[in-house]
Amino acid sequence: MKTNVLYFGNNLSVLRDRNRIPENSVDLIYLDPPFNSNRNYFVLFKDRTGKTSAAQEQAFEDTWSWTEETEALYKELITTCPNQNLVITVKALREFLRESPIMAYLVAMAIRLVEMHSTLKDTGTLYLHCDPTASHYLKIILDAIFSPLNFKNEIVWKRVNSKGNVQRKFGSIHDIILCYVKKKGSETWNQIYRPLREEYIESTYNNVEEQTGRRYSLDNLTASMQRASKGQIYAWKGKTPPPTRCWIYAIDRMEELEREGRLVYSKTGYPRYKRYLDENPGEKVPDIWDDIHQISPKESLGYPTQKPQALLERIIEASSNPGDVILDPFCGCGTTITAAHKMRRKWIGIDITAVAIAVIKSRMENTFEDLKDVDYVDGFPTDYESARQLFEIDPYRFQIWACTLIGAYPVTKKGADGGIDGRLNFFDLDDTAQSVVVQVKGGKIQLSQIRDFCHVVTREKAAIGFFICMGDVTDSMYREAIKEGFWTDAGRIDYPKVQILTVSDLLLGNVKAQFPTQHPASLLGYKAARQKMKTQETLDLSGE
Repeated sequence: MKTNVLYFGNNLSVLRDRNRIPENSVDLIYLDPPFNSNRNYFVLFKDRTGKTSAAQEQAFEDTWSWTEETEALYKELITTCPNQNLVITVKALREFLRESPIMAYLVAMAIRLVEMHSTLKDTGTLYLHCDPTASHYLKIILDAIFSPLNFKNEIVWKRVNSKGNVQRKFGSIHDIILCYVKKKGSETWNQIYRPLREEYIESTYNNVEEQTGRRYSLDNLTASMQRASKGQIYAWKGKTPPPTRCWIYAIDRMEELEREGRLVYSKTGYPRYKRYLDENPGEKVPDIWDDIHQISPKESLGYPTQKPQALLERIIEASSNPGDVILDPFCGCGTTITAAHKMRRKWIGIDITAVAIAVIKSRMENTFEDLKDVDYVDGFPTDYESARQLFEIDPYRFQIWACTLIGAYPVTKKGADGGIDGRLNFFDLDDTAQSVVVQVKGGKIQLSQIRDFCHVVTREKAAIGFFICMGDVTDSMYREAIKEGFWTDAGRIDYPKVQILTVSDLLLGNVKAQFPTQHPASLLGYKAARQKMKTQETLDLSGE
């Protein structure tokens, strides 16, 4: 099985491809699917000027409706799924929910969760991140697929401390994470601890050893008589526990503790156990996670459903070991696989949007040196022929993908787009906000299209315009672009005003989009520290 790979495409198709993800091959699955919260989520690409651009990529539409495709998936599920408990459950839910948006959502999730269950090893665990909108329905689906006996936890993640301006209801400040295992008792489990709270330390470890300065608490050394064995009933230095109690330890262990200096005696002569603070690993993490908050501005990529990396690191640490395979079938901006790579796990990510894949690729390559110049994206065109095939299959997705070649964020409003398919924003050498417009053509191009695009660049008052195309470019087309002259950055550096870039040349690295960029990590919404351009060397798109 290929690991450390990003699949660009429908996760249902990828999950069903046993050449890509065989059965019983994955150690841990984390998924953060759309929550069916009846609203559209957009990736708002804040430009490098700090302003929110009008251009935006609709990463996924978090609204659902019952369509012909949903009906086909439903019929496939109830007629072919060998899990009769799931079939009965889904049919019963439809009786109750009818052909509602929530039912469409549950069908889409159920058919995918069946495939995920198949990919898990017997030692594997699945974490499904959702919210109270659908968590109760999803738990029923998971019970039918995994069995209620394999339910491990319902984790409550407190996202924020407060939710202001909420009308006529309590503020919603938490998500739900449902945890199921493939086979109870066989799953990988590493106990996770978090630091003890200061108030607990002050109230419990309220003694200080004079010689060493170590803090300690004093614990009772008796237990209920129900625990008593023959070796726990005896007199210790003339003292015996009350009639209903016995000593916790046998006499040989008590003697050992005495030699170690771990016994402290009360005024009446009863021993107590000295427990040091520095030997306490911390508090066992419970199922309410209130110590990991929303992402900080420094961590934010501008992705609306981005989760804190600390959240994923906790999940990965608890339910996997180094070298294990982590799968995220809705990998969004790539937090799961970033955490997995950092923690020396193998990973597989799947996402259906080109911008998500491009954001992840930028994020990973700017985080990990070993991923630079490595081809790990499956489904992204890598040569002219595969790009042509993508255009023929789905011109709209081709247009979005082509924008990502130069780090532009796509304008995804279908229909009349005013000749603009993507945008870029940057700071010039005077620290002034400037803009770039992008147009993508997948078929045969004409000279008139170059002329029209030149008018678009002028109309939009853009510093630079990029015309990305598949077709052959003639000398007359290049001459038409050259007529537009140059945009000069602060009177120092000239850039062609209109640049024609072929997909083939971009893929081969023969050409680069020429414009001032702050840092390669700031492209496609991957936010980096703002940096002013001071030298020619820093202006190259590659960051070299």
